[in-house]
Amino acid sequence: MTRSLPDFLRPPLTEVVLGVQFEPLAGFGSLHAGLFWERIRASFPQVEERPPLPPRIERFGGRPPRDLKVQWEVFDTPPLSRYWFLNDSGDQLIQLQHDRFLHNWRKRGPEDSYPRYESIRESFERELEQFKSFLAKEGLPQPEPNQCEVMYVNHIVPGEVWQRHGQLDRVLTVISRKFTDGFLEEPEDSRLKTRFLMRDDEGTPLGRLYVSAKAGFQVSSGQPIIVLELAARGQPHGEGVEGVIPFLDMAREWIVRGFASITTPEMHEIWGRTDA
Repeated sequence: MTRSLPDFLRPPLTEVVLGVQFEPLAGFGSLHAGLFWERIRASFPQVEERPPLPPRIERFGGRPPRDLKVQWEVFDTPPLSRYWFLNDSGDQLIQLQHDRFLHNWRKRGPEDSYPRYESIRESFERELEQFKSFLAKEGLPQPEPNQCEVMYVNHIVPGEVWQRHGQLDRVLTVISRKFTDGFLEEPEDSRLKTRFLMRDDEGTPLGRLYVSAKAGFQVSSGQPIIVLELAARGQPHGEGVEGVIPFLDMAREWIVRGFASITTPEMHEIWGRTDA
């Protein structure tokens, strides 16, 4: 992958997530999450408590991974919470739990523009360094990354190309609405869930690209939308935190190229593709 990436003037992005999963931090608890918040509170003054994310490890060989519902075993101590630290406008947030650190950008209004990946990555790197510094000061172990993740969420609105949920084939190249006879007509809606192996030049698996599309509705207007999510996960490129960023860069490239590959030329024109 040496060519320039596909580029769109008006991408339908509504959220981007960069994150790292690491071995559970021994001794880290809710008190430490609160102390870390004090460090970043000037930039992230709002806090919310959420259920923890389950660990995810991409394994290769043998049976492929399955999406399973998480069932917590009964412990004397309940699982630690996940904390959201949000800025004033709510378009940037940090997610923190005992084995996860993530940075989100979210589109909050129709006039908000995507700040581009490089800006989000810079924020993620800076905040992760702040977290590492905090852990060192508190005498806690440093993160030992075991997985990295990038996710792009797109809300695709109707227009000239498609108007109804059953027309997913007009948005995605991998959907075909062809029947052997005339019994079935346009479906009420459609959905897609698939995954691809991410390989290096020698064919060695490095991670997986997950793609899902489903019908949705805008909360404000009630109009139909198609929610298209692309997520890339895998092991860091090397030991320690230093191996995280190279994987994130590769994952972003797979997501951008995958998005262009899986969406139709007609939608590219709507989004203002500039590199084609």
